[in-house]
Amino acid sequence: MNNRMRRLIPVFTLVMMAMSNVAAVHSADGPVAPHLTAPVVLNEKAARGILVSPVFPEYPPVARLNYIQGKVRLQLLVSREGKVTAAHVVKGNPILAVSALKAVREWLYRPFQTASGPAEFLVAVEVKFALQYRKIRLFPPRAEQDFNRQVRAPEIVAKPDVPRPSSAVRLRVLVNEEGRPVDYELLSGQPLAFSKARQVVDGWKFRPARWGTLAVPWYLEVDVPGGDSFLSATGPEVGSR
Repeated sequence: MNNRMRRLIPVFTLVMMAMSNVAAVHSADGPVAPHLTAPVVLNEKAARGILVSPVFPEYPPVARLNYIQGKVRLQLLVSREGKVTAAHVVKGNPILAVSALKAVREWLYRPFQTASGPAEFLVAVEVKFALQYRKIRLFPPRAEQDFNRQVRAPEIVAKPDVPRPSSAVRLRVLVNEEGRPVDYELLSGQPLAFSKARQVVDGWKFRPARWGTLAVPWYLEVDVPGGDSFLSATGPEVGSR
């Protein structure tokens, strides 16, 4: 996959997530055609100027205990009314990422005005988690790497024995501490199959990752049957990140 495609995938992932959510809402009321006008792309500085109600994330206790800090990069899709309708993690520690997702989904912006009226927009944002200890020089030098080695990755509770499909969509899934998938990224496969693959994974049951006896959020890579075999497949093949 070339570098240009790698840059486009997070945007595609976010827009397809939003479109699938809109379709699910409208289908309850009947066959209503979704509005497919491309959102405006704003830079973070411009979006910050119309952010009226930021919500600060909670610093996860397990991250604080293990000296885990850093930035979580996300992409947000904001409606014409200024509400965050979809959020996607582009990069970041999974424990910090879940906390960041919870916070940014509550952000409220002033409507973004264009010549033709309010418009929805896409923006990339960074949420920073920093530990404010005086003796920072005493931090373990490889705290996050040491923690990662101790984590047992999430698992799918029921894994039917099915052959690997000839056509598949590979997703990176962020599974929270309750065992629920809360974010997706397309890693490989047919882009148009992303929304359906996400819906399939939404129906799976996961055992969350564990640090000792404590459940923690973590990433998991899964192959979801695609193409002609997509609808007839009954289960995934799994590889942990």
